[in-house]
Amino acid sequence: MSKITSLYVYKVISQASPGVETQDLLEALGLDPDGAIDPAHLIASADYYDFFEALADRDPNGLSLPWRIGASMRTDEYGAFGLAWKSAPSLRDSFWRSERYGRVLGSAETYGLEKSGEGLYFCLEKAGDGRAGMLLSNEASLSAVDVICREVTTVDFQPLSVQFKHSPRGPVAAYERHFGCPVHFESGRDALQVSKAQIDAPNRLGDETIASFFDRHLEKELASLTVDDALEPQVRRAVTEELSDGVPNLSRIASKLGLGSRTLQRRLSEQGHSFQGVVDMARKELARRLLRETGYSLAEVAFLTGFSEQSAFTRAFKRWAGETPRSYRLGSAQH
Repeated sequence: MSKITSLYVYKVISQASPGVETQDLLEALGLDPDGAIDPAHLIASADYYDFFEALADRDPNGLSLPWRIGASMRTDEYGAFGLAWKSAPSLRDSFWRSERYGRVLGSAETYGLEKSGEGLYFCLEKAGDGRAGMLLSNEASLSAVDVICREVTTVDFQPLSVQFKHSPRGPVAAYERHFGCPVHFESGRDALQVSKAQIDAPNRLGDETIASFFDRHLEKELASLTVDDALEPQVRRAVTEELSDGVPNLSRIASKLGLGSRTLQRRLSEQGHSFQGVVDMARKELARRLLRETGYSLAEVAFLTGFSEQSAFTRAFKRWAGETPRSYRLGSAQH
């Protein structure tokens, strides 16, 4: 099943409003209220989302709870991952480490960079069914990214905008006061939009030698993860390799990975994924890469991502990215 670091649980608890009962929620997750915080200790993401929702319902200041959690985060609390982030030469290098090593903090979420018209999007992708606790977690995650960017960079960090796939839980003005920038909802992505100048500014403690030391440690942590933890990326890669011949079915991918169809479907479900969802992710990632990095026509990109017609590709891409393939390519070409 999809998992997430227990660090986040303790941070949620620490930001609950005074007088809110939390011990029963913590114990229900099998965690010691007085125990040491270990970022490497993982819990089921679905349990974490339910816990987060329950606490937000109890908290009289539930609207701002995820923002308070994000604002309380510091790089040192993320273990080797946070130290690699802090010692990376620039925010671009910090973001790259999130993309590469984010799975050491759990299999529920991944990060990546995308070009935008005015800079770059640092995007969050999270496994789950969109329940309320997951949306709270998304807000906390992006708030945390905003805060640790401010912590490590030498410039006065300020996102160009914050983007959320979901609808606002309260007044948009409250979100914008917290983030200090425009906040857009139902945008097709969960992301911080960062200017190119800020992403390439040096980090305060940036040192490639130190960052490389932590990289080696994190590579070992990645290698120690179970096969099931790495299943979704394997399926995504296998789907990508087959797309030029059309969208592969479940049995074809299962056979390619040496698994039975039912086994593959069950393991993906345990991690919070569906096969169709992974297929959509693979097509979206490949389409973005082809539009950014090649001169293929839109019809050719449609074919290479498994669509028989360009119009169907355009509709799907707009659903994925919130804009047409043509506008995405034009925006990417400006940078």
